[in-house]
Amino acid sequence: MKPSRFDYLRVQTAQEAIEALSQTEDARILAGGQSLMAILNMRLAQPSLLVDISRSQELDQIRHEGTWLRVDAATTQARLEWMPDIAQQVPLLAQAFPYISHFQIRNRGTVCGSVAHADPSAEIPLVLVALKGEVILRGPRKRRTLTATEFFQGMLSTAKGPDEIVESVRFPKAVAGNGYAFTEYSQRHGDFAICAVAAVVNPTGIRFAVGGVADRPTAIDWPLLDSGDLDDALNDFSWELQARDDPQVSALARRHMVRKLGKKIIAQASKQCHPDSVGERR
Repeated sequence: MKPSRFDYLRVQTAQEAIEALSQTEDARILAGGQSLMAILNMRLAQPSLLVDISRSQELDQIRHEGTWLRVDAATTQARLEWMPDIAQQVPLLAQAFPYISHFQIRNRGTVCGSVAHADPSAEIPLVLVALKGEVILRGPRKRRTLTATEFFQGMLSTAKGPDEIVESVRFPKAVAGNGYAFTEYSQRHGDFAICAVAAVVNPTGIRFAVGGVADRPTAIDWPLLDSGDLDDALNDFSWELQARDDPQVSALARRHMVRKLGKKIIAQASKQCHPDSVGERR
């Protein structure tokens, strides 16, 4: 199938994009187009106007803002992936990038576009939730900043208003003494994640996040746990995610992946902690 008819407008600034969105209720932002074009071709979305921000220099910036790394709306995933010190600045992102589809997709797809699309299997939204990142929305009257948990509301559903754009996302930079780990399982490399997991371990606790199981990336915080208590916590969380059977895999298998992959990456993240910061977990 091909898209239904739409008007096309290329803009250079965020303000131009917002003004265009205010002209109609069913306009859509086009950045990398890697998710949007598939939806348009299947006519799951039929906007009357596409607002193209892909060539906006104003919106193609990566900035250091204190303890945050800010990535603007037109910045491609590849540009962030190949930032020289990304593994030092946001190591969880650096670990997740190789799992994101294929390099051709990352060359065109944008960081903010993945966040705005809100696919529950996507890696960048999962990293944003795991790190307690932020989403900056800009509308005709004001900017507002939401936590990643507030922004993602369900399957392909977010808190963004129809007259707003995802202007930027902000990732917290790595904290000395913390450990970070990411992995996922899919049927083939580059396919959608059946289960993706991320862990952040600090000297006093664990933050564990899961994608591809619930209708949005979901995280939980625990104190440091010994092996038996961690097994129980992972099992309880795997049930709280309310996995469902689907043609790809059963709910039983997804819960098993949460438990097994979760224990694996929490152990990996724990090994990265500063040896003077993390003692015996008992």
